[in-house]
Amino acid sequence: MFQEERLAAILAYLQEHQRISVQEVVEQFGVSRDTARRDIVKLEEQGQILRTRGGAVLPSLNKKNYSHQERMQLDLTGKRSIATAAASLIKDGDYMLLDASTTVQLAVESLQTRDHVIITNSLATAASMSRKEGVLVKLLGGDVHAEDQCVLGTRVIQNLADFHVDKVLVGACGLTKEGLMSTQEDHGFLIKEMIKRADQVIILTDHTKFGKSMLYRVAGFDQIDIIVTDKLPEKEIAEALHANDVEVIVAST
Repeated sequence: MFQEERLAAILAYLQEHQRISVQEVVEQFGVSRDTARRDIVKLEEQGQILRTRGGAVLPSLNKKNYSHQERMQLDLTGKRSIATAAASLIKDGDYMLLDASTTVQLAVESLQTRDHVIITNSLATAASMSRKEGVLVKLLGGDVHAEDQCVLGTRVIQNLADFHVDKVLVGACGLTKEGLMSTQEDHGFLIKEMIKRADQVIILTDHTKFGKSMLYRVAGFDQIDIIVTDKLPEKEIAEALHANDVEVIVAST
């Protein structure tokens, strides 16, 4: 077996077992301990794993940020089913805060209801919804991030301070038993402030976000009312949701 094949096999093993020892590499692939160590060093150099005493583990923190365009293309079928289920929770006359999630964007674009005020930091959502009859759009001001099609910064927080709405819709970057997570502090802090200003907090997430630990904890489950997803989470997260009386809605696909 060539090294590249062995490295791929080690990663596959880690995906299933979370950790691997040098001795397990030796036994699994019939190589020397020196070769096993070189394989682990190579994977760490590639940023794929973290070396531990006697072996390796997969990084527990998810650090990948996708652009707005990339997020729009990820699992579009699943996004649309979640978006449709979330849209059914919106009633005529609801005032809403929306983050820059592409799933949230799809949800409000599919609304059949009227007389809404929408406050958002999403350039794409603001542009799309400004063409919809019966909707008043307020775009939060601040620093424009073109790649993410959103506005961030201290001025956004200042703009947000005087608003109060019926509902906030937020797309999840990650959800662990500790709550809602974000890869970026400025993004996470904005969502934290949005949540404070809504009577009902609705999180939209596909099942791949469950168990993803990230840099910044945005909110505990005690601050969340409803999660709309495409599959039920694993036991540990499901128990945390139940303990905090969070309603979980599984969208039909």
